[in-house]
Amino acid sequence: MKRFFRYTGWVLGGLLFLLSGPILLATSGSLQGAESWQTATRESAGIAPPPETAQEAIVQVYGARAWSWRGYFAVHTWIATKEKGADHYQVHQVIGWRNHVVNSGPGEPDRHWYGARPELYADIRGALAEKLIPRIYEAVDSYPFPTEYQAWPGPNSNTFVAWVIRQVPGLDVALPNHAIGKDYLVDQIVAEVPGGAGYQVSFGGYFGLLAGVREGVELNVLGLSFGINPLALGIKLPGIGELALRNTNPMPSDSDQTAGAGWEL
Repeated sequence: MKRFFRYTGWVLGGLLFLLSGPILLATSGSLQGAESWQTATRESAGIAPPPETAQEAIVQVYGARAWSWRGYFAVHTWIATKEKGADHYQVHQVIGWRNHVVNSGPGEPDRHWYGARPELYADIRGALAEKLIPRIYEAVDSYPFPTEYQAWPGPNSNTFVAWVIRQVPGLDVALPNHAIGKDYLVDQIVAEVPGGAGYQVSFGGYFGLLAGVREGVELNVLGLSFGINPLALGIKLPGIGELALRNTNPMPSDSDQTAGAGWEL
């Protein structure tokens, strides 16, 4: 009987830890937004450079808190592209309430996600972006779940973005641990991490372990992930995300974008 209560205590303690982040966000009121999705702002956050002033090719990856109570647990991610000399961006994402869930077309790259301000995860420009964009289009078109959506554990919007990143050599972008669905590996158990240097094991997105240079180490339990990121000097908490001092993803100031322009894709 003592052993039973001991195991029960461990299970309840683990569950409480997994839910502590979402509970904290829910009780703090820090994610309060518009009362209705119809009135929530979808305006640009002013992060992306205007296409008329930026002639170079651009690839950006964004994320923002999911709508309503889902935002206590996860973010919604998307990819934006602009070809060299183009006067507009293309936005690629999955929207769950459509019959054909993949939405790829002209749009604001840094639009608020129904009231939630977006965060720029990665920004690739110039020659490397030019080489990546055609491959991104191909990956978007070949996404294996164009009419399927399941918020948890996937396939969802984060499954889509992780899929595209994995299909495009050179697009090495680590997604945050609270991008629930990124660990849904379609028909695989083992795969490379989106960050490009590392591997992960995932059982249907419910349980898994991830280790990568950009991502650090993550343990996924029922879709909620926690871990550490030594390169970013950060920790990862369920629901809250990564608290880090550095961004390990490519940004415009990174010299590796220049070096990567010569990569064979």
